Amino acid sequence: MAGFRSLARQVRDPGCDLALRRYSLRKCLEKFAPYGHRATWDHLCSRAGFGPEDRSPDPARLVAALEELEEARDVWLAYETDFTERRRKEKHDGLRRPGSVDDWHRLTWGGFGVAWCDDPRVHPEEPLAEVLRRLIAALEREPGSSCPVCDGERLVWRYGLDHEPSSGPVCADCGILVPRPVLSPRVLQYARRERLLMSA
Repeated sequence: MAGFRSLARQVRDPGCDLALRRYSLRKCLEKFAPYGHRATWDHLCSRAGFGPEDRSPDPARLVAALEELEEARDVWLAYETDFTERRRKEKHDGLRRPGSVDDWHRLTWGGFGVAWCDDPRVHPEEPLAEVLRRLIAALEREPGSSCPVCDGERLVWRYGLDHEPSSGPVCADCGILVPRPVLSPRVLQYARRERLLMSA
């Protein structure tokens, strides 16, 4: 099975059939898709200027979408390297019990669904790398009261998400499943209460 880099080479290769280049970009999302496969694809298509169902997009637009994905992947891989080094040091210092960020991180290793969007048409508009930088910054500070990506405060608890965890606080503004460790206990409780009020 081809890795991300070899798939990226195929996307860039003008000698490859256009259908293969598009297919290779889609396959890249099996390796790295911050919003999930369908939402990340929708995001890349809208940012690069071609339709999700366009079977023969402009090759330059395919490469632009790939470049955005690659930049975001570099941001995430750097975070994972730092995370691994921090955990190694903590274990060396005798801290064996992982925290809530570590629990969340195990579910997102490799970058799939780190900013999960259950509705593939509702996702942040900013470049993927910027979204991940904001998310990482939030993971590295004290829990807050708003979405780390768009600063929205309309957080609603949703169940039955097509992701693990299958429930959690979803930002009503940008659509991401907000990682629980970045929100204060009070905000998490409020999001759960909002869910109850909406279903009543």
